[in-house]
Amino acid sequence: MNLESVDKKFVLPKSIDLKNDFTPPTYDEWKKVVEKDLKGLPFEKLITKTIEGIELQPIYTRETLENNSHLDQFPGDGSTRSANVAGYFDSAWLINQRIELADADEFNTALKDALNRGQNSIYVALDKASKLGLDADYAKTEDVGNGGLSISGLSSFSRALKDIDITKFPLFISTGFSSVPFISILSAYCSKNGIDISKVAGSVEADPIGYWASEGELPVPLNSAISGLKSSLLWKKKHAPLMKTISVSTLPYINSGANAVQELAFAIATAAEYIRNLVDLGTNINDVAQNIKVTFGIGSSFFTEVSKFRAVKLLWKNLISAFGGNEESESINIFAVTSQFNKTIFDPHVNILRTTTEAFSAIVGGVNSLQVSPFDSIFSVPDNFSRRIARNTQIILKEESHFGSTIDSAGGSYYVENLTEELAKNAWKLFQQIEENGGMIECLKNNFIQNEIETVYQQRAKAIAKRKSVIVGTNMYANPTEELLEARKVNNFELQKQRSEFLQKFRVSESKKKNEDILTALDKLSKKCTDESIDIAASAILNGATLGEITSSCRVNVNDIERIKINKIKNRRSAEPFEELRIKANSIKASIGKKPTVFLATMGTLKEYKGRADFSRNFLEVGGFEVNYPSGFTTCDEAVKSAVDSKNDIIVICSTDDKYIEIVPELAGKLKASLKNVTILLAGYPKDKIEEYKNSGVDDFIYLGADVHSILSNILENYSLEVK
Repeated sequence: MNLESVDKKFVLPKSIDLKNDFTPPTYDEWKKVVEKDLKGLPFEKLITKTIEGIELQPIYTRETLENNSHLDQFPGDGSTRSANVAGYFDSAWLINQRIELADADEFNTALKDALNRGQNSIYVALDKASKLGLDADYAKTEDVGNGGLSISGLSSFSRALKDIDITKFPLFISTGFSSVPFISILSAYCSKNGIDISKVAGSVEADPIGYWASEGELPVPLNSAISGLKSSLLWKKKHAPLMKTISVSTLPYINSGANAVQELAFAIATAAEYIRNLVDLGTNINDVAQNIKVTFGIGSSFFTEVSKFRAVKLLWKNLISAFGGNEESESINIFAVTSQFNKTIFDPHVNILRTTTEAFSAIVGGVNSLQVSPFDSIFSVPDNFSRRIARNTQIILKEESHFGSTIDSAGGSYYVENLTEELAKNAWKLFQQIEENGGMIECLKNNFIQNEIETVYQQRAKAIAKRKSVIVGTNMYANPTEELLEARKVNNFELQKQRSEFLQKFRVSESKKKNEDILTALDKLSKKCTDESIDIAASAILNGATLGEITSSCRVNVNDIERIKINKIKNRRSAEPFEELRIKANSIKASIGKKPTVFLATMGTLKEYKGRADFSRNFLEVGGFEVNYPSGFTTCDEAVKSAVDSKNDIIVICSTDDKYIEIVPELAGKLKASLKNVTILLAGYPKDKIEEYKNSGVDDFIYLGADVHSILSNILENYSLEVK
């Protein structure tokens, strides 16, 4: 083959001028064509409104971005476009997977396996007892092992990190409302093992406002917890410059149903509270800002999430600038976690797909570290398989999809840039509202935050109930034969018994007397709440003090009267109302030997009944009903006989509106006469015949746009009463 002749063959003739012969249409020209194609429908039909109230246009152009505030920015200036000039080329995101195991030895085994298989950071998830600063034998049984690792002192901490180089892998410990006890344990661990703590990167972080929001109360007054942030900050500045000790987490809010604008505003408002309070306590603004790690949940709306992570960089820059911080402080550190809100217990493997798109959006948005939650984490302690799938999701995106070799891959997209700007503007406006109402702390006290989230949650719930928002495998496309996966649970009682036996023996060891001497000194210094307290606590821990003893000493002078309870942010999932229907149907099956079963009265030809019969089956299966789907009936008597023989007490009439005029009065009447407690549903909603059909015996209507959850809930409730 002559390559030269081939090349000439594909060269455009000089007479063709693409630029002049094919001039790009203007927006107005494009809009005229679209309006013509809409055939009388308003152009506004093409505009989509998000849960944040932002209107998404059908097309974006260069002109759309004329007033955009950040288009002149470049990667490396702390803006939306990455804090690093080279983006992920220079520093890819950390694969920061949570290992939710309660036993230190089991945790250590799982962690070493994860680090050998692609994870490049250490995340220590603590159980509720440890976050409260309680030894396992003094905690509530249900709190021991609940949510993570049970740590009561240096011994269990050392076993958890045995043979792992924490100077090689960044270490992250989320401690709840106070990081002081665990910074002390980490300091003691490094001293004992000859580790230079100044080379340990990561965070031992506390977020007292976030903890307060999720739990409704703190074990200590909020001002005491914030004073503890100052102590940890001063200590870290002196001893561990690569660590962060303050966290701002939006997980309580997104996992309650908050939208992206709210999540952004609450993050900035919380950060503002910490900065304001710590600066008032004499801390430097830049020391505070550079010591904060912000944790975001990741929602399911792909482009909204991409834009959210870009928008927070703009908001952070504005916030720090307003407080007088320097340029270095304007760069935010973002940890992203796939949220629980949209995950499901039915068809749980779909959660793998959900977390994949969520992880993808966070990476495109430019986060610093990422956690992909295992698909079974909402109902079970994840095992090796589910943890491996979650970890490999990140590795595939990084290594196979090459997102570890990108610099702000969304930058320049007219759509994403516009959405980024809209989210930032709306979030800043909400942040200003929060500030006008006294700040984040005051707004949690007066229920402003709770009410804001509840409004959005109700909007989401309504859309899900009517299936305008689809949850695959739950409110749409349910698998009727599915059985719930068996949940692996922590045996809290056995774990506490095991831990208690160890601790009781440990407390009567030879180091007890020496330990009491150090705790006495700790008690004196804790009254001042300075960074020196951490050094003394670390010394006590080296000599055998437990987490609970350290915590007790630090709280000697805490005034419980100053503790304030609030209405906690509800932890919930969007799928729960529909899941409850399926669970109720399963419980009926366990009671009487079969699920609630529905008979479809398919009337007429296949063409007449199939569309609505298929819709009805899908409609009912999401409620856990078994559906009896026979071939079509030509007469009402045939349908009634078959329905009676089926012994089903729920009947759905399926056909066309025209056919209904002929058959519904007769069929509904005969069904009511033949079946004592029958519930009759009609597939469709013929508006001008509703009352007539109800008078004939139809109890309800199922149709596109109906409140699916309400209808199914009522049917199940009536069925349950009949079974009893």
